[in-house]
Amino acid sequence: MTLFVPRNRGRLHGCLCSNYKRAKQHIDRFAADHDEYNKILVQVLADRFVEAFAECLHEKTRKEYWGYAQEESLSNQELIEEEYKGIRPAPGYPACPDHTEKLKLFSLLNVTENIGIELTESLAMNPPASVCGWYIAHPESHYFGLGKISNDQLQDYAKRKGMSLEEAEKWLRPVLE
Repeated sequence: MTLFVPRNRGRLHGCLCSNYKRAKQHIDRFAADHDEYNKILVQVLADRFVEAFAECLHEKTRKEYWGYAQEESLSNQELIEEEYKGIRPAPGYPACPDHTEKLKLFSLLNVTENIGIELTESLAMNPPASVCGWYIAHPESHYFGLGKISNDQLQDYAKRKGMSLEEAEKWLRPVLE
């Protein structure tokens, strides 16, 4: 796990990457043995462990590291319904469908060197049981889905990102009108 947690003008924000790389050796072994059941079981458990760890770290960040929610005492259901303050969005998900944002996170955190997660050509993370994202502590922050974007929005985004329109289309194809 690698984590960057700066404090800037009273605003709290940070980013994380986490993985469960030991799962890969078991997944590969089960695949070589043509044991699809156990291969899938380990994959699913590894994915859940990594996600649970990121969520646990988010809670520790809220309560201890940044301390803006020290009195937080939420039930499992309240955690599932994300009733806490702050969010943990991730590239490739509805609030940030652009996978190229992973490049910035990986550079900032030296992810490959520090914890061994690599990005594929399509910017999937390898090993697959990996997560990355940002921590945003603003009390009014909330999750949202970007929805569809129009061509003028795509052009503006490509310009601000410094990428060609074709490249922006490639990465944002799922959200284009």
